[in-house]
Amino acid sequence: MSRGFVKEDDLEHAGTDVPERPISAQANYMTESGFLILNQQLNGFEKQKSQLSSNKEGASAQQQLAVLNRDIRYLTARIESAIVSKPDSNLTVVFGATVTVENADGETQSYQIVGEDEADVKLGKINWASPLAKALIGQKVGDDVTWKRPAGDLNLSIVKIAI
Repeated sequence: MSRGFVKEDDLEHAGTDVPERPISAQANYMTESGFLILNQQLNGFEKQKSQLSSNKEGASAQQQLAVLNRDIRYLTARIESAIVSKPDSNLTVVFGATVTVENADGETQSYQIVGEDEADVKLGKINWASPLAKALIGQKVGDDVTWKRPAGDLNLSIVKIAI
């Protein structure tokens, strides 16, 4: 494309129009620790923003500011809509509980049922709205549940509930 068809202002603002992070329509349940982590992330982003704001020169700084502003808006909305919940019983599986299950091969795995922003399968933290969490919530030690998965149903036995 010829430079004659490009506005100078377009080059200055290139990369600063960052799409918003989508906000889930499901209830924003969160554990106390998840709420603290989100607040820490927000504080860290705000510090980064103030440091970058003093150095407004360069397209890279403008791009980083645009991303930080978007993430700050997202975290602020998630914190404001948070429903912080603390499990009050280890007799049944509830939000925030850590559940240990055993499969037919005798292998055990533990999962903590957490909010959407806290979920991290690598750490054993699963979203309360996930199929596995839905199968577990309301069950007791000794109960058998069926986890409906695309790879096929998996039968699990609940061996321990901790809060």
